[in-house]
Amino acid sequence: MDGEVPGQQSGPMDSFDSLVRAEFAPQTTYLNTATTALLPARTVVAMRDAVARAAAGKPSDMFADVEASRQSFARLAGVPASRVAVGSSVAVYSGLVAASLPEGAEVLTADGDFSSLVNPFHVRGDLKVRSVPLERIAESVGPQTALVAVSSVQSADGRIAGLAALREAARAHGARTLVDVSQSVGWLPLAADDFDYVVTIAFKWVLCPRGVAFLVVPEDLGGLPPLFAGWAAGEQPWASTYGPVAELARSARRYDESPSPFAYAGARHSLALIEELGVDAVHAHDVALADRFRRGLAALGHEPVPAPGSAIVSVPGLGHRQGELSRAGIEVSDRAGNLRAAFHMYNTAADADRLLDALCAG
Repeated sequence: MDGEVPGQQSGPMDSFDSLVRAEFAPQTTYLNTATTALLPARTVVAMRDAVARAAAGKPSDMFADVEASRQSFARLAGVPASRVAVGSSVAVYSGLVAASLPEGAEVLTADGDFSSLVNPFHVRGDLKVRSVPLERIAESVGPQTALVAVSSVQSADGRIAGLAALREAARAHGARTLVDVSQSVGWLPLAADDFDYVVTIAFKWVLCPRGVAFLVVPEDLGGLPPLFAGWAAGEQPWASTYGPVAELARSARRYDESPSPFAYAGARHSLALIEELGVDAVHAHDVALADRFRRGLAALGHEPVPAPGSAIVSVPGLGHRQGELSRAGIEVSDRAGNLRAAFHMYNTAADADRLLDALCAG
């Protein structure tokens, strides 16, 4: 195969490629962003500087880093920053939504969805959790459904949820929606305002260090109880460090976890890079490479899990080859028996072709 990515043109893409080359220099064929992303050079420098300042007794202003990250993510999500809480875990925020539901409420989920999203509803013990195939989730919403919790893109195989149909079904029946965008934000455009709650970790497609997560809530805060509110969730954090917090933040910040300063020192720069590149450009690049890989798989006689338009390609029955591929310098993952390849901004046509060549030779 030649080295050209379908749909690639000169002009804006030249600028895209130049910016990516300035930030990334992978030493492997890295096709594992669905597990964890490569860090941009600017992020690594910022984190090193933050650690060095802390070691010298001159720590950086962690709240400035947190607020810059919050603002940047809010722009990517298309909502005001006042609706964005910052933390470190999807499970914490999913648990917060679970805690807001009345006893006996029905929660609709997709079969095999990621545990951090769905498990908090199961461990409550007094909710009616109903799981259906992803393709049937919109049609399965009924008048008894209090909440639908689903990942926008499935971790195990890259399938994309029909969120438009789900949104309409939920509205028709008065159900709330919780969408986990951990496997899509950064490459798939996001309109968080279409849903009640949106949650994500940030160490995958938006290139942040581990320890960064975001929650988008409605303008009225969606009735979520501030169960784990600490000093950082106060309207004036530095005046909220002793005894009960006198006043919780009047925005989504009341759901903030105490931030990891080094993680957010880097996160603001990773998020800024996504904004500079543009999600639409990242989407076009990533999906073109994934489609190239799918065509190559067909030529080899392999049929991936149907996931049109996804940057994640999963091939049933080949997950066992992950170890040998890693030893050959090709990083993919084994998920639910699938060989999962994830294509992102720092990948090229040569990466897709090298994986195809390795699969052909095996």
